[in-house]
Amino acid sequence: MSLRIRLARGGAKKRPYYRIVIADSRSPRDGRFIEKIGSYNPMLAKGDPNRIVLKADRAKHWLSAGARPSDRVAKFLARADLIVAPPRPQQTKKPQPKKKAQERMKAAAAEAEAKAAEAPTEEAAEAQAQEAPAEEPAPEAPPADDAAGDGEEKPATE
Repeated sequence: MSLRIRLARGGAKKRPYYRIVIADSRSPRDGRFIEKIGSYNPMLAKGDPNRIVLKADRAKHWLSAGARPSDRVAKFLARADLIVAPPRPQQTKKPQPKKKAQERMKAAAAEAEAKAAEAPTEEAAEAQAQEAPAEEPAPEAPPADDAAGDGEEKPATE
């Protein structure tokens, strides 16, 4: 008989509540179990001490008897320092851009790097600004009368 330490769901619709149980691996999720060793209430705040309640001595007993924890229960047991934390699986590469898009991004980065190397530094730009004589602004032309050419004269404001 292969023993598992796993969660058995209870609670109402959209109000989950789990029991941490020792069960035969062939039993249904919410079906027959051997012993209840704790509970998990995800509706409580993360800092709440009643969120995860675990009988550590019974968990140690069943681990020594060969029971294997499910992924979620293994995290709970690792937090209680009963087992070594399971390694986190490698993230999938699906959300990353595809091969051609990655090549385009690398090319754009290389091009931007090349432009940055060619651009004069701030000190060189300041030196050029000091050497060049300051240009005088061009005198403004007087406003032309009836520049729009609509043929109507605008009344003078008083």
